Amino acid sequence: MQIKEEIRDDVAVLYLKGNLMGGTDSTELHEKVKSLIADKVKKVVIDLSKVKWMNSSGLGALMGCMTSLKNADGELKISGATEKIRNLFMITKLITIFDTYETAERAVASFKS
Repeated sequence: MQIKEEIRDDVAVLYLKGNLMGGTDSTELHEKVKSLIADKVKKVVIDLSKVKWMNSSGLGALMGCMTSLKNADGELKISGATEKIRNLFMITKLITIFDTYETAERAVASFKS
C-alpha cells in the first residue's frame, strides 16, 4: 500500500493506494497519523478512493487512527470510499462512527463549516 500526503491549509489529506490488509500497511498508516499529531496537525482526511479492498485489520487501523486523533482533540474524516468499502462500513456498523464524504475536497471543506 502507498500513502501520499497533502496539506491543505490546516488539514492533512492522506491518499491511500492498494489494499489495506493489516500488518505493515496498518502500522505505517497509524504511524503517519501519529507523526501528523506530533506536528500539531489535528484535522486529517483519509482518502480511500484508490483502496481496492480492506479487511478487519484495515478497519482496525482506521479505528486506531480515529482514536489517536480524538485523544489529541483532533478529528478524522474518510473520503472516496468505494462501494465495496462502504458496504463493509455498513455491515460492521462503522458507517455510524466514521464521518464519510464522497471526495477529499468535500471532507476538507467540512472542517471549515
